Amino acid sequence: MARTASLSGFPEWLPEERLVELHVLDTLRRVFELHGFSSIETRAVETVGQLLRKGEIDKEVYGLSRLQDDDDSAAGTAPGAAKSPKGDPHALALHFDLTVPFARYVVENAGYLAFPFRRYQIQKVWRGERPQEGRAREFTQADIDIVGDGELPFRYDVEIALVIAEALSALPIPAFLLRINNRKLAEGFYNGIGLTDTAGVLRSIDKLEKIGPAKVADLLKSELGATDEQAQSALKLASIRTGDTSFVEQVRALGVSNELLEEGLTELEQVIAAAVQRAPGKVVADLSIARGLDYYTGTVVETVLVGHEQLGSICSGGRYDALASKGNRKFPGVGLSIGVTRLVSRILSQELAKATRSVPTAVLVALNSDDSWGAAQDVAAELRSRGIATEVAAKAEKFGKQIKFADRRGIPFVWFTDDDGKHQVKDIRSGEQVDADPATWAPAAEDLHVRVLKA
Repeated sequence: MARTASLSGFPEWLPEERLVELHVLDTLRRVFELHGFSSIETRAVETVGQLLRKGEIDKEVYGLSRLQDDDDSAAGTAPGAAKSPKGDPHALALHFDLTVPFARYVVENAGYLAFPFRRYQIQKVWRGERPQEGRAREFTQADIDIVGDGELPFRYDVEIALVIAEALSALPIPAFLLRINNRKLAEGFYNGIGLTDTAGVLRSIDKLEKIGPAKVADLLKSELGATDEQAQSALKLASIRTGDTSFVEQVRALGVSNELLEEGLTELEQVIAAAVQRAPGKVVADLSIARGLDYYTGTVVETVLVGHEQLGSICSGGRYDALASKGNRKFPGVGLSIGVTRLVSRILSQELAKATRSVPTAVLVALNSDDSWGAAQDVAAELRSRGIATEVAAKAEKFGKQIKFADRRGIPFVWFTDDDGKHQVKDIRSGEQVDADPATWAPAAEDLHVRVLKA
């Protein structure tokens, strides 16, 4: 189980816990690259104006006054003149997600990219959250996006969902569900019942799981002027959830007619139909999913671990058509973001998976005497040349102490070389000791590298 961090909201893993996190990251990289996504990294710092372009979330942003002071000094501005990120679009702050910085990256590098551009990005982000399990102030996200130049075929909305389903299926986690909706469907429905502030309705519906339908209805009536009938219609739409395309008939049975609604229904039907065929049991149409950020324009996704729903969404995102633009040139995209730290924290706290050992080292080369250190390094070099992680003991203590050291470190094998140059290797778990040649010996495949196994 992960230990409690000394500074709340900034998790640090023990070595064996970090191995679990690395396994998650390596698995995601492998799956993303198998699907042709290229890795990029963007700077950690953006201007507040850039970060807040598509939604007021400044309560989450960490401003950087020292960097701002340095930047001001270089520009001839009085130091400290813009220490607060609020109200100053040129102030600097840490990025709170990877999508908004990616949009800037696409615009600035459009002349060097081939579209549709497929990227994955794994980086730290910072957000002013109230620390609790699943919500840290510093955490790692893993994003994939596909961005087009001028247009992006809808088939990529389907592909993104399937790639994420494959990636999550490869991780040592419980069953999961991608809950998918479409903003066009929702906005068209709200317009069809006379609720024109569709962004406001979406923000209210987004609170459904936190505060319940009665309070959401009150919000719709008190803040958006909805009638009781309109509020109940919006809630009826949000109650629809199916594991197949039968949601289409259920929506039409509500009797609302709108062109945008029909467009959204068609798009969501395509996503769900493909997912039922290629990722059965892992995707549902859930018309309560809204996503609070304003830049989403079509498909929206949230993902939960079955039986761990209280953790919140471990993967979310969707389609955005106008987040990245340069003059009349637009770069529509679709992407999903996995909350790696949230996922790893649950894996560790619930002991859902465990590393087979606590260190990468497979072999400790013991010392007969301090004079044998050079020969021991030769053995270690030979083993390492064949991909076997190896350490050399620090000093020539009694063999029993050197074996105990290996045991404390989690190293499974200890290598011995006697004064005549004869080599033996001991499996300290079973006690078996056999003759060995550093040029040919290798541990069993399951011991060569650390493995992370699902509990």
